[in-house]
This record gives sequence, C-alpha cells and structure tokens, in this order.
Amino acid sequence: MGKTIFDKIWDKHVVKIIEDGPSVLYIDKHLIHEVTSPQAFSGIEKRGAQLFRPKQIVATADHNVPTMNQHLPIADQLSKFQVDTLIDNCKKHGVELYGLGHEHQGIVHVIGPELGITQPGMTIVCGDSHTSTHGAFGSIAFGIGTSEVEMVFASQCVMQSKPKVMRINIDGAIQNGVVSKDIILFIIAQISASGATGYFVEYAGSAIRALSMEARMTICNMSIEMGARGGIIAPDETTYAYIKGRPFAPKDADWEIKLAEWKKLFTDTDAKFDVEININAADIQPMVTYGTNPGMGLSVTGKLPTLESITDATEKQNFEKALKYMGLTPGQSLLGMPVQNVFIGSCTNSRIEDFRLVASIIKGKQKDPNVKTLIVPGSQAVAKQIIAEGLDKIFTAAGVEIRQAGCSACLGMNEDKIPAGEYCISTSNRNFEGRQGAGARTMLVSPLTAAAALLTGKITDIRTMLN
Repeated sequence: MGKTIFDKIWDKHVVKIIEDGPSVLYIDKHLIHEVTSPQAFSGIEKRGAQLFRPKQIVATADHNVPTMNQHLPIADQLSKFQVDTLIDNCKKHGVELYGLGHEHQGIVHVIGPELGITQPGMTIVCGDSHTSTHGAFGSIAFGIGTSEVEMVFASQCVMQSKPKVMRINIDGAIQNGVVSKDIILFIIAQISASGATGYFVEYAGSAIRALSMEARMTICNMSIEMGARGGIIAPDETTYAYIKGRPFAPKDADWEIKLAEWKKLFTDTDAKFDVEININAADIQPMVTYGTNPGMGLSVTGKLPTLESITDATEKQNFEKALKYMGLTPGQSLLGMPVQNVFIGSCTNSRIEDFRLVASIIKGKQKDPNVKTLIVPGSQAVAKQIIAEGLDKIFTAAGVEIRQAGCSACLGMNEDKIPAGEYCISTSNRNFEGRQGAGARTMLVSPLTAAAALLTGKITDIRTMLN
C-alpha cells in the first residue's frame, strides 16, 4: 500500500520507536521566540547540558515586542525582561537571533518561509501552536511545549506519538471575494474546533493547488484551530518558485539535489487516510466568527444558530456562554453590525499578499472615522515591501495606521490591546475570551472582509464592493 506525504516524512525522521509508546523524532529546524524559550534554556543550564545543535535553531522576538518606536527601549518591563532574556540566552548558547533592529526580525512563522529556512521534507518545531504554518511547504511542522523545547535543545529530537492522518479535498473554483482565510474558517465551522483532534491534516484538491504559497500558509496556520496536530500541503512548482533564490534556500548544485528530493514528496495514489473529507469550493462564502472559538463561524450573510437548533446540552451551554460574552443573540444576523476596531496582521495574515488585498479595496477611499485600524506587517521585510510597492501611501491616505513588525493585537501580550466590550474585526487566528485583551470581542475574518469593515464601520459582505 502506498504512503501519504506525512508518512514519508515522518518515517524518514524516526530515530527510535518505543514499544507501546511514542517515537523519537529527529527535528531538522527548531524555531524559538521570547515567550516559550526562557524556561527551556534555564532547564538546560541547571542540568549542566549544552545545546546539541545550536546551528539548527533560529530565534526571533515577536510576541512581546512593541509595534511603535522599536528603536527605543521597551517600555513594558515584563516584555523588556523577556526580550532581554532571549538576547542573553542566544548569545550564551550560540543561537542565531533576529532581534529588534535586525533586518530579518519578525513573527517567527513569517520569517521562516520568507528567508527560505522553511523547506519541503523537513521536520520543524517551535514552542508555538501555529508552527503548523510551515506545513504549507510540504513539511511536518507542529508546536511543542516548554519541556519539549528543552528536549530538542538537548538532543535535536522530540518524543511524539504518531497521529492519524486526515485528508481534506477542496475542488472547484472559489467565488469572487473568497480567499484562503475563508476556506479554512469554512472548514473549521463544518467540522468544529475539535473535529481534527488526533490528526495531521493534508489539504489537497484543485482549489488548494490554485493557491499561492502565502494563501497556503494561511490555511495550514489555522489547522491547529480545529484540533489538528498540524497541516500539510504537498510541494509543487508553486512551492519551488517561492523558495528559489531566498537567502537560506539551497543554491546551484545543492538546489538541483534538493529539488529532486522534494519532487518525491507527494501522497501515493493508493495511500489510505483514516478520514477523508470532500468540499466543493463553490460552497464557500466570505466567513465571520461570532463566538469564542474559531468553529463558531458562519457566512457573512448567514444567521447565528437558534437555541432550538442545538440539541446537545453541553454544546448549548457553551453557545449561550459565548453569545453572552460577545453580546449577541441567537438567530441574529451579523451583517451591518457596527464594529469599533479592525486588526490586519498576525502570523495568519501579515504577509505582503494580505496587504495587497487590503490596498486593492481601500485605494482612493477613507476609513470610517469611528473605526480604529491597525495594519501590522509580519516582518521587517514585509514592512519594506509595503513601502517599495507604495501600499503605505494608500493606507496613509485612507487614514489607516501602519505599525512595525510584531504579533501585535493578535494576543494580549503587548501594548496593542482591544478595549473591553469593543468588537474587533481581526485577521488573526483565535477568538477566545480575552485573546485580544480583557473583555475584547474578536471576530475572525479574511483581509478582504477586514478591508470592507474598516471602510464601512460595520460587518460587510465584500462581494457587494467588488466589480
């Protein structure tokens, strides 16, 4: 029987199989940031151990960093302590650090692909759940806990039980106004926030193949939001074209060798999946979440479920709790609902293509004066490209604020928080209670839907604004 692409990569990286237990899995690339690494470094030092392969580790500062005045000392003392600790640890242990002020600094899951560090066939880990982003390149990429970060520091291996494998096929042409964020929000709404628990998900089908690499990253990024261990898309010509020429991509003869290897990374036609789901791309509409997990989502023109439609008692209780927090009522429509904040950024949607989409909608227009809008590039490289393409002029003319690279308002771990009780239309990946600040009400959308909201001041069907 044939193998899935996941099986091919996993089997190649297994160092040892423990009977009735997990596998010892070799890790090609270890990404770290300032939040989940300090305890792991401390643990290594307490044991008198050394980092086994520091050259296979890449570090950056992203979660705690301010997105204004990055040339100045960090004002928030906790954030400053975490960033300073990362600097000290990396210097002490010989780890490459792209800290504030470095041309490669940015969100860890943005800089890995744009620098060519992320490549097909790799195993990649990070103390961050959205490591699944890198699976868009045909790699096995997943988040790990702090104790596992220490394990990789010490051995370049991690102990993992092999997950089951699910394939989600999306075929057909997508509607105008629908982008990759809508695709993944649709999937999660269909199978729930726990529907892929215990699985690694392969995305396939003609609609997936038609996507750019940046769009594929958005889909893989949010695999974790339906409970999956990670997401993966087999590499193809789109993948190779994206990687070629990037700073850390293979060059010359090495490129040809790697390319030959990568072209073997596909799922065999006779491979079997534990679960397989088929979706018609034409059924996907612009999406918006209404609750406190990404599975609580619906089409922008749809209506919230009614209490009568929910038969499970626990599910009904969770639904009522979510709506109370969000200030919504069962059965209501979200279309036309006023919003106070728009955030365009995060490791999900902070790449140059995302900002091109936004610029295409707001060019020559003015944002609604009652909406505070933050545009936050995912890296220094993206920030430079925004300027090079003149997108900054479009944003500034529209009255939109552009910040410096960082995780920003994706999570309440820095200065960019959403005020309690206010709604935020957000291109980020999570919407649980307090995610963007205490009492903040988050609604996840695509960059296109976010652009529509910042212009109108309300939840808007982007399709009504397209030619």
